[in-house]
Amino acid sequence: QVQLAESGGGLVQAGDSLRLSCALSGRTFSYYAMGWFRQCPGKERECVGGIRRSGSNTYYADSVKGRFTISRDNAKNTVYLQMHSLKPEDTAVYYCAADYMGDGSRSRNYEYWGQGTQVTVSS
Repeated sequence: QVQLAESGGGLVQAGDSLRLSCALSGRTFSYYAMGWFRQCPGKERECVGGIRRSGSNTYYADSVKGRFTISRDNAKNTVYLQMHSLKPEDTAVYYCAADYMGDGSRSRNYEYWGQGTQVTVSS
């Protein structure tokens, strides 16, 4: 069974940087496209971006493009979300998700989800 564990969340100030990590266990990591999502209280879950299995392609939501970078280390079974120039509106619970043998471009194809890590950006 696939398990995902996020880490790295916390409280930062506007303009700061933060890096989230997500470790996958239970299956071969390189079989999964990986995505990052976030959800604020009272709002729908939003896709932040994703990365293909090989790491050759990434995509991002317009709201984070140019500030966030997704990368992966298949040797460490880990995907990262590097966040720069954080804004108060980036405050949310951040989740990683895994898409088996897909390209990660469709939110509905993500089968496995982590428990989430809280990111709070103060102004």
